[in-house]
Amino acid sequence: MLEVEALSSRYGRITALHEVSLRVDGGELVALVGANGAGKSTLLRALSGVQPVSGGSIRFEGSDVTRRSPRSRVQMGIVQVPEGRQVFTPLSVEDNLRLGAFVRPPGEAEESLARVYGLFPILAGKRREAAGTLSGGQQQMLAIGRALMARPRLLLLDEPSMGLAPRLVAEIFATIRALREAATTILLVDQNARAALSIADRAYVLEVGRVALAGRGSELLDDDAVRQAYLGL
Repeated sequence: MLEVEALSSRYGRITALHEVSLRVDGGELVALVGANGAGKSTLLRALSGVQPVSGGSIRFEGSDVTRRSPRSRVQMGIVQVPEGRQVFTPLSVEDNLRLGAFVRPPGEAEESLARVYGLFPILAGKRREAAGTLSGGQQQMLAIGRALMARPRLLLLDEPSMGLAPRLVAEIFATIRALREAATTILLVDQNARAALSIADRAYVLEVGRVALAGRGSELLDDDAVRQAYLGL
């Protein structure tokens, strides 16, 4: 589904991604792990079109999308849940969700809302409340729900557990697992490397903008180098 070949990206004179190559197959959950500053979020931003690339290519379902606009990529099915949630705090929960469906035909919104409320019942009970009144965990659910309103073919999740209490982290990862079991293709970035690797079909380890290791999630979870560097073992 997604093929990234020798992708590079820069912030001014600083190269953030150095010829990164990876793939995500349909129905897979692929994790990206690495230290802060490794380039994980930069890679997701490049895939969604909001971070310029300086070399390499991105192919999605056989089409070259390297130079396509972010809107075009969303229309094709590449949808990102950004780091930090970035909900529209003055708007209601439901208005936030409906904004996620702006590229979809009008008739799909109600069906998508029903799906999101089924996945996150607490949002259904707060649909008329301002998003800014939600807890951090609820705002993360809202951010994921907003992305699902666009009916993604590839869901990019950037640090979905950041800043959440352990109980809420478990809930978020349970939701991600449920989406994977429902055949949603997911590329996941999260500092909780243990949790990410435990649910990933495959994973890549980034170090200073380069792919250092790749393999099945379970294999990397048992790799001594990964355990010492990222799992604190």
